[in-house]
Amino acid sequence: MSVRADEGPAPDVNRELCPSRAILEHVTSRWGVLVLALLLERTHRFSELRRGIGGVTEKMLAQTLRTLERDGLVHREAWPVIPPRVEYSLTPLGRQAAAQVWELARWTERSVAEVEAARAAYDEEKLRQAPPAGGA
Repeated sequence: MSVRADEGPAPDVNRELCPSRAILEHVTSRWGVLVLALLLERTHRFSELRRGIGGVTEKMLAQTLRTLERDGLVHREAWPVIPPRVEYSLTPLGRQAAAQVWELARWTERSVAEVEAARAAYDEEKLRQAPPAGGA
């Protein structure tokens, strides 16, 4: 492990207490990936994000946006009008992260058939290896 004189150990995601683990968790979380990917297209209002990300609750979307904003990946712009108008966009750092997770998301879409075939083969092999029911 390398140590920098001014800042302690260099970031290493495999180290238990490394802060990079929390960042990785935020960026690659179920909703984090989808928020970043959607914001890569353009700025969105909260309701647009909610409609664009199937299955996310308001609570989880709000929590994810706050976390990504705190990490410096998402910018929240609020205007003092009635009703309140709030828009979310990516920061430069957020664009970098979004580009990475977007490619991972596209890879998962391209790989669905192969993964499903691997799962079926695994399940079939486990069934063959299982002891007969009721035996002993």
